[in-house]
Amino acid sequence: MALLDPPVHLLGEPALRIGDDVLTRSSAGTVDHVYAATGRPTAPVLLAGPAEVDRAVDVARAAFPGWRDTPANVRRDVLLRFADLVIADAEELAALQTLEIGLPIQLSRQTPAVAADWIRYAAGWADKGGGRVVDTWPVRSLDYTLDEPYGVIAGIIPWNGSLMSMAQLLAPALAVGNAVVVKPSELAPFVAGRMARLAVEAGVPAGAAVVIPGDASAGQALVAHQGIDKVHFTGGAATARDILAKAAENLTPVALELGGKSPHIVFDDADIRFAARIAMSGIVGLSGQGCANGTRLLVHTTVADQVLDILVKRLAKVPVGDPADVATVMGPVVSGAACSRILGVVHRGRAEARLLAGGHRLDGDLADGFFVAPTVFADVPPEAELAQEEIFGPVLSVSTFTTEDEALSLANGVRYGLGAYVHTNDLRRAHRVSRALAVGAVWVNGAPGLLPSAPFGGVKQSGSGRIGGEAGLREFVRPKNVWIPL
Repeated sequence: MALLDPPVHLLGEPALRIGDDVLTRSSAGTVDHVYAATGRPTAPVLLAGPAEVDRAVDVARAAFPGWRDTPANVRRDVLLRFADLVIADAEELAALQTLEIGLPIQLSRQTPAVAADWIRYAAGWADKGGGRVVDTWPVRSLDYTLDEPYGVIAGIIPWNGSLMSMAQLLAPALAVGNAVVVKPSELAPFVAGRMARLAVEAGVPAGAAVVIPGDASAGQALVAHQGIDKVHFTGGAATARDILAKAAENLTPVALELGGKSPHIVFDDADIRFAARIAMSGIVGLSGQGCANGTRLLVHTTVADQVLDILVKRLAKVPVGDPADVATVMGPVVSGAACSRILGVVHRGRAEARLLAGGHRLDGDLADGFFVAPTVFADVPPEAELAQEEIFGPVLSVSTFTTEDEALSLANGVRYGLGAYVHTNDLRRAHRVSRALAVGAVWVNGAPGLLPSAPFGGVKQSGSGRIGGEAGLREFVRPKNVWIPL
């Protein structure tokens, strides 16, 4: 059965919008976007080069003072309108997201409402900041702090969910008065531009929410720009090192939300069927291309066979295929390069562990797309590539343990520390293990996704920044101290 045609009609002509100007050519030229489900080009993407980066930063710097000085209640109301516009535009945003990365439409349609929640949450903080009074001694004095926006934020977002990434970056940064220049990946440039236009339609100054699609060179130019006051990067550790080096030229502060190798720890007292279903979501959701996806399964030896039997049987029934079909649950990976890289890991993994499911590229009607079958390896040694490296694809590595200490040793025995999933019905163990895990977030007996009100971010080589909650807002302000003698 032929795949459905993607909604290319939504794209229009390639253009760059920088402030009030619409550019139809750029110093970096164009690159063809490729639809992951078919491997065929959809439309040219106009890329930002150094000249466009300079222009974008200049426009943002000009817009910043006015937006900073906009009354907090007005910024709040603008962001609430932004959230409403996201909901009103939900169907087209979902279709664009499916076109961008091949995310199944049934999942894409869930995202706008979640993104709107993130925007509304940040809007609620817009009129609640300010600072606090500080005790001083020995001189009688008044000392207080002011929370001030940094100025112009450079946001570099990943390709694997630009709708959510834009909400998580734009909303808090704008709520506290910053201007933002966002560089989305050339692999996924469409949704970010659409979100910025909705923000402007809601009342954000055109120069305060600028999107400039580009490749790595555009990102480097943006990060190294003297007009940038802070960098917020979401992506991989290798790119993060390059960003830190570039930002160091101007001593620009950087917040990093990086990758992970999140474990699902299943103890022998867990709800086995539920734990298997949640573990399966780690490689089915986003085709395993999520930074917090649980792609390691650590299971107690006494229930390992049972968990794996349930898992493999469930995976065999997962509808993998056409992203535009509402029945599809799992789509392709993002590109041909990603497909080849993942299959290379799988090939090497056959010498390290026991292949239980998948391990191949799908053929037939899906042969031209970048579809990798959901893959499970058992008996994975803790030092193996399958257990240590972020694969960013639908590959699950499974290892067993016998004691709680062994489970924690395996879970913490990687250089990443983003998230972890714990399955147990022992409340004391849940608290004890959560505290001992060297990660930024722990989910016990479930996978609720990222909550707007809760901080999310990593430790170790999973980064240092936070999104969500008050901590996420504070990434975009810095305190100024004021002392007045009495």
